Amino acid sequence: MIQPSIGRVVWFTPSVNDDPRADIKQPLVGHVAYVWNDRLVNLAVFDQNGNSIGGRTSVTLLQDDDLKPETGYFASWMPYQKGQAAKAEAAEKAA
Repeated sequence: MIQPSIGRVVWFTPSVNDDPRADIKQPLVGHVAYVWNDRLVNLAVFDQNGNSIGGRTSVTLLQDDDLKPETGYFASWMPYQKGQAAKAEAAEKAA
């Protein structure tokens, strides 16, 4: 599990009912603004042109093998971040 912290970048997947400026074909950029817990964060979200589309509060942050919600928006870690976390965990186990 990756610990969220303020300032970290995540992928934000909008819901179909989210801001009409958001292209839902691919994730948007989300910056963690507040951490409720390991699976719940507030985000500042940017559209595909880099324009702020505002904040989203109490966003589910998927961890490990969590399933994507069927409805609503959510955030997830980028593959690079998952890879770095796996490398760090492997190094800790080896030490």
